[in-house]
Amino acid sequence: MTSRLWIAAAAAAALTLGACGAEIGDSCFSSIDCSTTGDRICDTTQEDGYCTVLGCDYDTCPEESVCVRFVVGSFENVACDPLTEDLEASNATDDCSLNELCTLAGTCVPRSAEIRYCMRTCGDGGDCRDGYECRGRDLMLTHGGEPVLAPGERPSGDLQAFCASAPVL
Repeated sequence: MTSRLWIAAAAAAALTLGACGAEIGDSCFSSIDCSTTGDRICDTTQEDGYCTVLGCDYDTCPEESVCVRFVVGSFENVACDPLTEDLEASNATDDCSLNELCTLAGTCVPRSAEIRYCMRTCGDGGDCRDGYECRGRDLMLTHGGEPVLAPGERPSGDLQAFCASAPVL
């Protein structure tokens, strides 16, 4: 093998090995930085990029992450109670229509307005990279996003926190 071919092969191997180890929440410039198999994308709208999976569900994210829903758009929202909405019990409420979901903030929003991403889990701000915050329940209500829960599960006080871009003040 000529030295040029060997250098090219070594460079390609280094790129491939580097991309295979990318985790949810790592910085990136393109989706190849996150996965060589196409199972992760680079969200370049986030500061320094954010390796993620788009369109996840409560049980489909890699172990270092949680599926988070964000609601895009503005709506004239009907109030709802996320603790009792659509329960099969005597204290159930049914304020949202079938094509709506009840958010953590207590409003009905169209299901078509949600977008889901796998987001890195965290216990505190030190678990997130610079420019990102560990978004617990209070910050979820202020800045957006909430974990997608399993069917029938209710939003308890111990929602899984996740790393998300900190708003620029």
